[in-house]
Order: sequence, then structure tokens, then C-alpha cells
Amino acid sequence: MSAMGDLGKDTELEALGEGRFRAVLSQDWEIWGPMGGYVAACALRAAGEVSPHPFPAAFSCHYLGVGHFEPIDIAVEPRRSGRSASSVRVEVTQEGRALLDAMVWSGDEGEGLEHDETEPPAVPGPEALPSMADLVPPDTPRPYRFWHNLDSKPIAFESTWPPEGPRPASWQQWLRFLPTSTFSDPWVDAARLVILVDLPSWPSAHRPHAWREPPFIAPSLDLNVAFHRPAHGEEWLLCDGSAPVSTRGFFGWNARVWSPGGRLHASGGGQCIYRRLDH
Repeated sequence: MSAMGDLGKDTELEALGEGRFRAVLSQDWEIWGPMGGYVAACALRAAGEVSPHPFPAAFSCHYLGVGHFEPIDIAVEPRRSGRSASSVRVEVTQEGRALLDAMVWSGDEGEGLEHDETEPPAVPGPEALPSMADLVPPDTPRPYRFWHNLDSKPIAFESTWPPEGPRPASWQQWLRFLPTSTFSDPWVDAARLVILVDLPSWPSAHRPHAWREPPFIAPSLDLNVAFHRPAHGEEWLLCDGSAPVSTRGFFGWNARVWSPGGRLHASGGGQCIYRRLDH
């Protein structure tokens, strides 16, 4: 498997002053255009450049347009700054056209009530599963360039796809970013979580219908991410997604990101809108 993109390099920012930045969208992150979570990761990284606090706490964005693999402009505006948390607004544009608007809360470690009642999925760990590269013939093309950026270990693999009938509207894979798996910068490392919360939307919603090969795609309208704890040092992360309701031309998805020790690092989701493919 040849790695193509590097998340750290492909979200690098050029500082232009006064909260303004420029980045270049890399074609290595292509799914129906630039993958939405990748564009959101660029916005998150810009927020980190302005924030007075060391790590992100919450991220929420609306996807307003599909970009091209060209430079983008990012503007970050502080909205509220406190001792323990701060909020910024991020606008991503390309040649004057809006691509994404986001709100980002950042914070620092503080005192408070502590509990953790999460229950990780009962699935094998990454050490017990083969990689996708070992499950498919070596000459099998990847559907999008994005997938070359991840070493993936599916929980449930079917060699014949589309399948013979409906499958549950859920999607689980252990994933490791390539060629760099973790990052020392907490904002760049958190960008992994943004991408993994964004990722399982279509893979989950498509599974009950894949056997019929329906002529649709489903761009995301929004993305919301809660950062529970940093994942620095955790190379393998479980992307645990589902899309339990799909109706009236929309579907919602939810996602959780776990490490092998059963710790929940991020959760969130969003809403997608169907678009019929023209043949």
C-alpha cells in the first residue's frame, strides 16, 4: 500500500496576518472532491493558530460548497476569550466563494466532576485483524485517492461487493494514518479525530442499499465534533459509525472514535443530503 497524503503537511498554513491564513487543498484527500473532514481539519488547524488555549474542545461547521484542489483562504475571528475556554469563528473561502463556516471552542485542563460510563464496542483489536491490503488482490484499485492515506482493518469484511442483500447501517474499521500516524502538535493530532468523525457517514448509510447500487451520493451538510480526550500516541483508532435514520432525502449519522484500550476520544456526527447521479 502506497501512502499518498500526509495530514500534517497537507494542512500546513501560510500566515498572512490578522487571523488570516492560506492553505492548499491536496488532491490526495479526494472523495467526491476534497473530503469534507479534510477541509474541516484545515479550519481546525487555523483555529489553533489563533486560540490562546492549548487544545480543541468542540468543533461545529456547515459545509457551504465543494472546493477545488487549489489554494483556500481561511479567516479566524475571536468571538469570546476566557480563562478556561475561548471561542473563534472560522471562514474558509476559495476565490471568494464560501466553502465552510465553523465555530471552535478551545480550552485547558481544569477541575470538575469525573466519570466515564462509555462502553466500547466488543470488537477485535487491530493486532488481531488483517489490513485491507491483505484482504484484496494487490491490483485492486481504491475507489478514491483518500483511502491511500489510511491503513485500514475492517471489523466485518466481505470479499464480494455489492453484497447479495441489505446490511446494517453501521461501519467500523480500525484506521491508522499514513505515512505519519500521530502528531506532537495537539491541534494537528486532533485533526485526525475530525476526519474520523466525518468519515463513516456515507459508508454507514449506504450499506442497507448497496446491493441495489442506488444512483445517489450524499454530501454532508454539517459536522459536529466533541473532543473528549487527546489521542496523541494512539496510532490505531476505531472509527465506529452508524446512520440509523435515512428518510425524506436526508440521513443523519453519528460516530465515535476509540483507541485500543477502550477509551473514547471523540464523538459527533451530522446530516447529509442525497443527490441523484446523472448518467
